[in-house]
This record gives sequence, structure tokens and C-alpha cells, in this order.
Amino acid sequence: MIILVVNAGSSSLKYQLLNMDDESVIAKGNCDRIGIGGHIVHKTFDGRSVDEDCDFPTHTEAFEKLVNVLTTGDASVIKSMDEISAVGHRIVQGAEIFDKTTLVTDEVIQQIDDLQELAPVHNHPHALALWACKKVLPANVPQVVVFDTAFHQTMPEKAFMFGLPYEDYEKYHVRKYGFHGTSHRFVSSALAKAMGKDIKDLKIVSCHLGNGSSITAVDGGKSVDTSMGFTPLDGVLMGTRTGSVDPSAVTFVASKHNFSPAEMSDYMNKKSGFLGVSGISSDNRDIGAAAAKGDKRAKLASEMLQYQIKKYIGAYAAAMNGMDAILFTGGIGENAVEVREGACKDMEFFGIKLDTELNKTVQGELKKISAPDSKVEVWVVPTNEELLIARDTLAMVTK
Repeated sequence: MIILVVNAGSSSLKYQLLNMDDESVIAKGNCDRIGIGGHIVHKTFDGRSVDEDCDFPTHTEAFEKLVNVLTTGDASVIKSMDEISAVGHRIVQGAEIFDKTTLVTDEVIQQIDDLQELAPVHNHPHALALWACKKVLPANVPQVVVFDTAFHQTMPEKAFMFGLPYEDYEKYHVRKYGFHGTSHRFVSSALAKAMGKDIKDLKIVSCHLGNGSSITAVDGGKSVDTSMGFTPLDGVLMGTRTGSVDPSAVTFVASKHNFSPAEMSDYMNKKSGFLGVSGISSDNRDIGAAAAKGDKRAKLASEMLQYQIKKYIGAYAAAMNGMDAILFTGGIGENAVEVREGACKDMEFFGIKLDTELNKTVQGELKKISAPDSKVEVWVVPTNEELLIARDTLAMVTK
């Protein structure tokens, strides 16, 4: 069975085509600069590719081009879209409406679009992609939506509520939602398998670290708390996002700059984090290189992230009454040796002991990096959100 996985952004449409008989990737690519020109990069499993500028006024034209490169030309991999059994979509915000993978209907698309106020950068483009897909695909090809927030719907009320008046939750749905749920679900399950244990018997602290980062307490396979909150701005320091900040500091800085709420949001989401602290870059690789050369602000940014991860590990060990394992995933988690080492340093009190020499050798591979006598196992676990979406889609359409 062949499944297409789609991940739509505000100006992009990433995709993977997978053969679910062996879970191999047939082709993958990205249509970007939607609405401001257009460009596609498309690669096949056997090395063929397309890399060209296009005209993408909307997501519909981008999806039409996606269909075109999959089915025609030198880099085609199928003869027609009839060969695709289903399409799975990643959706960022499902709020409290969607707590599981869902089959797409017109009503579901409208509900996703109606949640755009909670995720303005993501949900409306998701809805546009769903409509575009519906317009281009054969009518008998089902679509499935997998929500980033769904995994975190198991959080107890004491974990997801804020200290604002309760009416703000009732009227405006202001609460912690959490994100990266698809990734946290995939890696925690993969870790349990690697450890040879039932996930129901494990307490895991899952650290998804990238340009956007979140840390989740996974108890028995369920999310019980997570660092991202009402939006993906909350939690640890990120590429261009502040992470958690005293709300009074936000209003104080806004008044000093004469920022509107929208301008302050932009300042915190796009001009802060690694970029704002270091003054160099939003990319952790650049931060690490500059820190190694002695740049004090780059070193500070890296140390802030490591320190904040360490605090969340301790907090979530307390929330779960212990922990069996810590995992690192995402671009930084899978590759940044210094971040993993710094986050686990001086944690023997919690039973965490890293094999520092082994840690230096591991990048992007599934491997245990804790010392043999560490009571808490520490692992690097590569994430694969597209594969999990494809698996969910397969399960939904073969019920």
C-alpha cells in the first residue's frame, strides 16, 4: 500500500511517498515559497531529482505540481494518483476537539481552519492544503489528519491549566496544549522497543530538540506534562523563540519598544532565542562553533539551553515519581554532543551517568549513551514523524 504524507506550512508543502509494505520512502520533497514565487525540490529513492522554480500562488498550485512530479517526467515514481491508497496530513493544533487521528471530511477541514486563532502560522495553511488535496486527488482516496496536540490530551488538568481566571479557559480555551506530540509518541515507542520493554512499564523524559524544542514526561506511554504551552513559544530556549519568560518582562519590554501585541509576539518568536542571546545565529551548529572559539554570548546561549533541559528533567522525574530513561531526538538532540553532555552533567543524584566518550561518537543513530552503571538509561533516538503519520493513516483506512 502506498501512502502520501503531507506537512503544510504557511508557505511550504513538504511531502513523502511511502511504500507501507516495507515502510520505505519512494520519494520526498518540498514545495516552498508558496505565495511569493515558488520552488520545488523533489528526490526519489534511486537518486533522481527535480529542482526548479515554479509559480505557486496558493497551496493548490503547489499540490498540483507535487502530483505532476510524482506521476510524470524523469523523476516520476508512480503512473497516476490512483496508485496512492491514502494521504496523511500533519496538523499542528487540534485543541480539545481532536484527541486522536481522524478521517477527513469537509466538516473536519472547517474545524481545523476555525482553530487558526490558536495556531495562526499553521492551521490555516493546513486547511488550505487539505482543500487543495481534496480538489486534486481522485474522490475515492481517503485523507487522514494526525494532530501534534493529540498526544498531550492525556495531561491532567493540574498540568495543563494556567493560573489565569478560570473563565479564560472556559471562554477562550487558554491552556497548555503542547506540541511535537507526533515525534514524542514515535520516539518513546521506539525507545521502549529498543530497551525490550513494554512502554506501559516505563517513565521516559523525551527531549525533542531542534529549531523548535519541547520536553515531555511520558509515563506508561502517555504524556503527563510537556514544556510547550498555549503556543510553541513556551518552554526552553529555541532557535528564535524565547522559551519561558516572566510575563511582566514581556509587558515591560513591549512598553520600552512601543510594541503592539503582534509586534511583541514577532519579537519573541522570530528575533529571540539563540539568535537574540548570541547575536550570531539561530542555528545551534553556528552557536556551538562560535562557543568553541570563545564567543561568550554563544557560549551563554548554549549553556542556557543545557541548564533549562536539566531543570525539566528534574521536574519531570518528580512529576512521574521517578524515571527509567531519557531520550534525545530532533536535529539538536540527535547531533549536538555538547548539549546532551551538558544536560546530563552532574545528575548522578538522579541516577544519570553519561558515557561521555561514547556520547561523542553518536550522531543521528539509535543508541544508548549512558554508562553501564547508570540507573537511568540515556538514549539517542532518531525521530520519524512522517513514518508515524503513515502508520496512523494505514491503520485508519484499513479498519
